[in-house]
Amino acid sequence: MSDAALSTGPQPGHVCFIGAGPGAADLITLRGAKALGQATVVLFDALTDPGFHALAPQALWVDVGKRGFCNSTAQAHINALLVHYGRQGECVARLKGGDPSVFGRLEEEIEALAEAGLSHEVIPGITAALAAAAATGRPLTRRGRGRSVALSTAMTREGAFTAGQRADTEVFYMAGRQLAALSRRLLDAGWAADTPVMVVSRAGCADQSQSDHTVATLAAAVVLHAGRPSVVTVGVGASPMPASTARTVHGSEFEGHHAKACASA
Repeated sequence: MSDAALSTGPQPGHVCFIGAGPGAADLITLRGAKALGQATVVLFDALTDPGFHALAPQALWVDVGKRGFCNSTAQAHINALLVHYGRQGECVARLKGGDPSVFGRLEEEIEALAEAGLSHEVIPGITAALAAAAATGRPLTRRGRGRSVALSTAMTREGAFTAGQRADTEVFYMAGRQLAALSRRLLDAGWAADTPVMVVSRAGCADQSQSDHTVATLAAAVVLHAGRPSVVTVGVGASPMPASTARTVHGSEFEGHHAKACASA
């Protein structure tokens, strides 16, 4: 199969769902960046980096962001905009934070396009759970004791707050303002009080913040991450790795190390 067949990018009357990644613009995939650069209209989420505008300066950028407990664009309106611009023959990019398929209401938007007879494609992105694991050096799976991972949201469509024990590592999205309630639900679901929990807010961004807790003490994280989108990792994947003399190198610091290594090679 050719590259063109794998990803056509935005074309007139065609909608391309693009995963923007968890935060910084340079975490988008190469395919996603290429498709974004071909768009004439971009419908973007609230959490996407303003730096993405440089990848499609020619496009009309339409803010359709959603944020919990804040004023948000209604899903029906987003669906209508996708259909409107698609029928106008625009090259439409729907830029979604993280990965479009993970808590991104993707199915509703695909259904709206299908009903309108419009084509689409999906370009995956890095979801916040993976960004948090990478940034903190804590693999979500561990050989011999962490064989399963669940991505969950504690808030149901009806507004109820629930939690279970579905995997060795469970990552909860959209629970930042409900951490005390999540702690109680986790205990009720059978998680031990001393189970490690890690909270990472604005994973993948320059101002990312991380804190360690247990299921019993999780409520303390509310103040630390107030007003910031967070993911909560519970279980094996939240455990710190054994201490070592190695250190994690990030971003521009890595580029400096890489340049020195290339120069000496």
